[in-house]
Amino acid sequence: MKDIIKQEVVKRLLPLFNNAQIKALDRTLEIVLGKYMESKPDNDEISSKELLHKFLEAKRIEGCSEKTLVYYQNTINRMFSNIGKDVMHIMTEDLRSYLTDYQRHNNLSRVTIDNVRRILSSFFSWLEDEEYLIKSPIRRIHKIKTVVSIKDTYSDEELERMRDSCREKRDLALIDILASTGMRVGELVLLNRTDIDFNGRECKVFGKGNKERIVYFDARTKIHLQEYLENRTDDNEALFVSLKAPYSRLTISGVESRVRKIGKRLHIDKVHPHKFRRTLATKAIDKGMPIEQLQQLLGHKRIDTTLQYAMVKQSNVKLAHKKFIG
Repeated sequence: MKDIIKQEVVKRLLPLFNNAQIKALDRTLEIVLGKYMESKPDNDEISSKELLHKFLEAKRIEGCSEKTLVYYQNTINRMFSNIGKDVMHIMTEDLRSYLTDYQRHNNLSRVTIDNVRRILSSFFSWLEDEEYLIKSPIRRIHKIKTVVSIKDTYSDEELERMRDSCREKRDLALIDILASTGMRVGELVLLNRTDIDFNGRECKVFGKGNKERIVYFDARTKIHLQEYLENRTDDNEALFVSLKAPYSRLTISGVESRVRKIGKRLHIDKVHPHKFRRTLATKAIDKGMPIEQLQQLLGHKRIDTTLQYAMVKQSNVKLAHKKFIG
């Protein structure tokens, strides 16, 4: 009887109250209706800091990387700091104002601000699922519409120019393996010599969430990679190392810096490792590779992500229209 009365009252007042007010109402009803059963009201209220910690631990168990967890933590803490309220008192209007002001003051794109919204939505939805909140205040803030832009890829000519300009065997092998596998730069720097299967022209990489998958490289990459390794004099297990002693494993920033210098030398705009990945995806789609296979090759959890990487050439769309419709 008590639970039925509580549910009915809370249901009717839910649109008018924030989570803290609903909690107070719930405790009040617990006291007033306490004569119907012997349980005592719960006066404990977990702090925002502790709730964030619990959320991050849950995400860690789900397989999120430490880098992602730090990004989540910084994003949510920034929201706490700007709004200045305990999580139980945050309302939809607070979050909407925060997102609007944060975008305007930092001149952020719609894509970036929607990423912030998505992280906050994940946090508040988790709190609701775990019953720390009765309702998520961000539920009524929907996905921000973004303009889909066609991002640049390397042309075949640009790839050949980069290969021809390489003065070190390492750089040539680096360009080749990025271009032929489409792996992430974070995956590349984790590779060891033992991860490479030259007979099968494939290698194991560890992607996001420590998920292992196989990627493949072409014959040219095999030759240049073997030549690079044969000329190495160090005993570092890493596949790619610095050119000078102590021959340390290359870092993400080291790879980015190297390919950027190559592009600058050739006057090619926006040369960075991720562009090789996008180029491979576009080329694969353009040549008819099934999107499900490309998804597996790139290590994407959702097929929507794969479609964002792949830009189908407009000339092929025109030919397809003529073939199937015109």
